[in-house]
Amino acid sequence: MKPKRYTGYRSYSYLEAGVDYRPFDLVPELGRVPSHTVELGPADEARAGRLLAENIVVSLHDHTAIAVRDIARDSRAYRREGRDWTGYEALSTSGLDAVFDCMMNGANAITSQSGWKWTDTIHDLGQRLADIAHQDMVIVGRAVSDIRRAHRDGQIAFIPALEAVTCIENEIDRLDVLYGLGIRCAGVSYAMANALGGGGREASDGGLTDFGRRAVRRMNRLGMAVDVSHCGVRTALDVVAASERPIVISHVGARALWNIPRLLPDEVFTACAAKGGVIGIEAAALTTATRARPRQTIDSVMEHFEHVAHLVGIDHVAFGPDTNFGDHVAQLRLTRPHLFAPPAPGAPAFEPIDYVEGLENPGECFPNIVRWLVKHGYSDGDVAKVLGGNILRVLGEVWV
Repeated sequence: MKPKRYTGYRSYSYLEAGVDYRPFDLVPELGRVPSHTVELGPADEARAGRLLAENIVVSLHDHTAIAVRDIARDSRAYRREGRDWTGYEALSTSGLDAVFDCMMNGANAITSQSGWKWTDTIHDLGQRLADIAHQDMVIVGRAVSDIRRAHRDGQIAFIPALEAVTCIENEIDRLDVLYGLGIRCAGVSYAMANALGGGGREASDGGLTDFGRRAVRRMNRLGMAVDVSHCGVRTALDVVAASERPIVISHVGARALWNIPRLLPDEVFTACAAKGGVIGIEAAALTTATRARPRQTIDSVMEHFEHVAHLVGIDHVAFGPDTNFGDHVAQLRLTRPHLFAPPAPGAPAFEPIDYVEGLENPGECFPNIVRWLVKHGYSDGDVAKVLGGNILRVLGEVWV
């Protein structure tokens, strides 16, 4: 694995705890849970290490923030402070050259209990960028050249992104403001509908609105990648049709393998690929299980990867694990309790997990993904494509 220029920096160490900010008890970046490694023989392990070092590795969607240790007690208060810590030490061993980080814009509740507010989003972005400015392993990624430079120089490009542009409300020019502040990828909607279109958890999806079409056009003109990971199906298809450039589905799984609203049907993947886009496979807890593997593991996640790759071709698939440094399952219990209720008749039921073994946090995902690909006979060329090559191709067409 290629070494990174980590010098021991910890978030906000230029400030004084208890004076400049309220300290919280955070989880350790490394060793929160036992590490699980995909086992290989010596020759394959050496090949996996070489592939991880030689190729540009990009996560299309992750949250590199560190969570509080006691989610139930401290999470809401931590969110209201609006100051997230970045897991620099763990990132230094991740193999990543670039990460699209959606920060915590949907969960930030500085001025509201509901998230997605304009002021909170700008606060979230500004705090993270201020912290990043005080160290030199992570750089802000605004162009493909920044990603290539990070790979060359032992750095990691942090690419600010949003899971939804709900915060722009009905103000189209706010997209320009977000772009000017560094946002290079944004979702159209999250679980709930907004002024642009339908969300993935809505019972009824009216599709892309007229304002949504204007927003997609503006994002195309700006050079901001358009994401439909959390859109309703009709809205996602409308976005693909409306966009003048390829789109991304940054973190998703196949509803054909696990029939839950969070995942998308094959028709959306086919449309995305036909437009030249790329699909990042999700690994967050309680998403990418399958009928054959209702207990989510790296093997169930990779079953989704292979399904999408076989459907649309290896040139249109990548990874957006959607992990963070913390107890994802506990966070879901607090914010998404419906996921733990008895399933409706005929709906699939997850087998309980504490975390997804081998894909638990941004620090361990890609070394294990590469090992899995090597173990299952993927060529060097195909590994290079799914680790980052496909994403770089799309960014070359989308970013200005």
